[in-house]
Amino acid sequence: INVILIPLSIKSQKSSVQQTRIKPKLDELKKKYGDDKQKYSEAMQKLYQEENVSMSGGCLPMVLRLVLMMSIYYLIMSPLTYLLHIDSATVTAAAEALGKNANARAELQIIEAVRNGTIDFPQIASKLSAIDFNFFGIDLTQTPKFSFDIFHDAQPIWVMPIIAFLAQMLTSALSLVMQKKLNPDAPNMAGMMLTMPLLSLFIGFTLPGGVAFYWACSSLIGGRIQVGVQQFYGPQKMLSRERLKELNKECDFEENQLKKIKTNQTLLNGEAAEK
Repeated sequence: INVILIPLSIKSQKSSVQQTRIKPKLDELKKKYGDDKQKYSEAMQKLYQEENVSMSGGCLPMVLRLVLMMSIYYLIMSPLTYLLHIDSATVTAAAEALGKNANARAELQIIEAVRNGTIDFPQIASKLSAIDFNFFGIDLTQTPKFSFDIFHDAQPIWVMPIIAFLAQMLTSALSLVMQKKLNPDAPNMAGMMLTMPLLSLFIGFTLPGGVAFYWACSSLIGGRIQVGVQQFYGPQKMLSRERLKELNKECDFEENQLKKIKTNQTLLNGEAAEK
């Protein structure tokens, strides 16, 4: 998914660099209009249009990732419906056999009950045998149960939320470093850096291990892509390219002006010769 979103990540990076480029002009507008927020807002929108900079260019990748995250959530929470394509009547009957409502979380309980032989549904058991939910011996359909007594209650599935936390921590640290490079004057966001890792840890201990596993993989791959995008589309490189384009335009303009002058001079010389 992160690989598919690379073009949007590049677009987001370019948008961030462009916003950094016009920051001095925005600061001038703030000084000019002071507390007049309406005039400042109008001037800011005009500046963005003139500079061809999108005010929301960096939001789309984030929104798409959230949408995809929700899709992964439903996929993992309802594997009988979305992975094994078992009809709703069978799922409902299995849930009722367990005394549960046929909701998303019930499907994971149905899988556990069928495997343990608590309920007998051959049509579910046959399809379960065709798919492996284990990762190095860890059942990704299990939900970790947190306990402070880690020496007594620790479970293999605990590995998933911990890995998700560490992966997100690494990605957040990289993001903070790159943000500082992009905008050294930006406020210190060290406190915010812990928000996503702690959220990943919380989600990892409240949802099946597959969600935490996806989160960890997404964070690591996304972080590596982020570093790559930063290397190829970093602020200095982007601004240098912009400056080079401007210089080329100036050179082209001057060259065209010289051609016009030479053409006009040739015409004038021709007219003078005729006279």
